[in-house]
Amino acid sequence: MAPIFDFKAFSTNGKAQKGIIEAENSKVARQKLKKQGLMVTEITEKSASKPSSSGSVPFLGGRVSVKEIALMTRQLASLIKANIPLVEALNALVEQTEVEVLKVVLEKVRQDVNEGTSLAKALSAHPKVFDNIFVNMVEAGESSGTLSLVLLRLADLKEAQMRLRNKVVSGMTYPVLMMGVASLLMIGIFTFVIPKLTKVFESMNKPIPPSTKALMWASGFVTEWWYLLVAGLVIGIIAFSRYISSAAGRPKWDAFKLRSPVFGSLVRMVAMTRFASTMGTLLGSGVPILTAMSIARNLVDNVPISNAISKARENITEGQSIADPLRRSGEFPPVVIHMISIGEKTGELPGMLKNIADTYEEQVTAKIEGMTALIEPAMIIGMGLVVGFIVMAVFVPLLDISNLK
Repeated sequence: MAPIFDFKAFSTNGKAQKGIIEAENSKVARQKLKKQGLMVTEITEKSASKPSSSGSVPFLGGRVSVKEIALMTRQLASLIKANIPLVEALNALVEQTEVEVLKVVLEKVRQDVNEGTSLAKALSAHPKVFDNIFVNMVEAGESSGTLSLVLLRLADLKEAQMRLRNKVVSGMTYPVLMMGVASLLMIGIFTFVIPKLTKVFESMNKPIPPSTKALMWASGFVTEWWYLLVAGLVIGIIAFSRYISSAAGRPKWDAFKLRSPVFGSLVRMVAMTRFASTMGTLLGSGVPILTAMSIARNLVDNVPISNAISKARENITEGQSIADPLRRSGEFPPVVIHMISIGEKTGELPGMLKNIADTYEEQVTAKIEGMTALIEPAMIIGMGLVVGFIVMAVFVPLLDISNLK
């Protein structure tokens, strides 16, 4: 990727303009702007980086959020629907976008399109900003002449993905926060409170209860060997992360998540929502079913379910249906199989998949709310039991001391 330059200039009618441009050096940048009928008043280099095939923006380094992509996509759809030429629509997006990463990428896309490249191919040069779903749907929209409609569906899909992720994150935030606070309180008690009381217990001329001895031992271990605990925790987290990311560990971990008694149903619901919403949007936008299934397989983020989708894709190439291999895998709920089968028979598969996605999105919300409602009292009870044990272990010996006096 060539260097990027910020510029300020005046057009032939005296209107002030500013923006960014890619060029080999400032002289070439000025020449490009002059050819566009602009008189440059100021130009500064923003980046000087080597060509990159990843499509990233080296001098900024960040990623564009799903919310920003969805907003940009909806704006582009509105401009194209209003019969504004694509290059002008992209130029308008560049001028009004405040996110620097997205601004630079859109400027590069605009230049490529202006030079005759298709929009899909220009977007595909930036995979860290525009994923395979985005590029494939734009390509389908360009080939079918329904680009504005496809972009609107893309915006809906991105917003649905964002809502789903936000629901999961918001539902788990409070329990995780409570666990963190409880852990800090326990560390404080074992580090500062119990050691002071230990000296009192050791000065007693009578046997110490087993519960108090256990508490004293735990406090001493935490105080003296805390660095071993921290090192063991860090090593354990790293080892576990590597295992669940490995070719051997990932399938086992994903299968465990699906079978876990508390979170298994939620993990499956999220996967079904991703599969159905992605497939419904892609098929409704004219993307071939084999391509759509390949994309959906990667998005479900679960190996057993991805394998089931791969087998179904193989069946389609042999002229069979989607529903049968999904049913045989045992990973898809019966209601999903039934609705997909009906969609195949009636020719309304995209609409049926959209209904599945909407239904499961509602179920995910209800499940998270129900889990949160159960987790809160369970954590309170657990914390109460731990605090009660500590209080009994501490105060029983103290009461014995008071009785001796």
